[in-house]
Amino acid sequence: MRILITNDDGINATGLKVMHDIAAEIAGPEGEVWTVAPAFEQSGVAHCISYTHPTMIAELGPRRFAAEGSPADCVMAGLYDVMKDAAPDLILSGVNRGNNSGENAMYSGTLGGALEGALQGHKAIALSQYYGPEIARSDDPFEAARVHGAQVIRTLLVDGDWSASPYRTFYNVNFPPFRAADVKGTRVVPQGARENARFSVEAQLSPAGRRFLWVKGSPQHLPANPGTDVAVNMDGFISVTPMRADLTAHELVTPLQAAFE
Repeated sequence: MRILITNDDGINATGLKVMHDIAAEIAGPEGEVWTVAPAFEQSGVAHCISYTHPTMIAELGPRRFAAEGSPADCVMAGLYDVMKDAAPDLILSGVNRGNNSGENAMYSGTLGGALEGALQGHKAIALSQYYGPEIARSDDPFEAARVHGAQVIRTLLVDGDWSASPYRTFYNVNFPPFRAADVKGTRVVPQGARENARFSVEAQLSPAGRRFLWVKGSPQHLPANPGTDVAVNMDGFISVTPMRADLTAHELVTPLQAAFE
């Protein structure tokens, strides 16, 4: 198996090394793992692509490339440049430092990479490690993803729905903020939403008196609707959420048609 990996934390991120180890286990001794990841951190860029300017790419080692662009840029670079002579069988994005459950999914560059893979017609999975006080102080904050990641991917490859209808399905996987031994299992759940969780900005003055705005996140341990990714993650479960690029609120189409007709 040939696997392309990327992330949004950058080419030197610890989570990308974890992703490479997981991918190597999946690919097997006869397989190949190719890395095309952002040269610099690209957290929060979602599905951004560098449409108006070129992306510089550099080969850092065998099957290892850094691109000055977003995760979606990196996936396109992998498909149409680095691996153009032999396409990957699977695209993996992550392992992200921090969760991409709930509303975070809409901002996530990690999901943006997987989404681009799906739009290009490939099997794609995004993986993220929920952070919390317990694992943040541990020697290996990515332990849950490292230990359980390969099995989750294997199950999805065998039993997942990879159809296009018309947008191809991809998967958002989040590992809970617990040590690997304390993970209770895996739940297939919809995307949730934390109560009153919003990104915002905070103004600060530079020493020169210029005004700058910093983006602020919200607490990640806020309550969420039961039976969703956030809720099961907080309860110690790995969440698996099937996703597609279609943003249509389908249940509202027919009622609204009547208003305009």
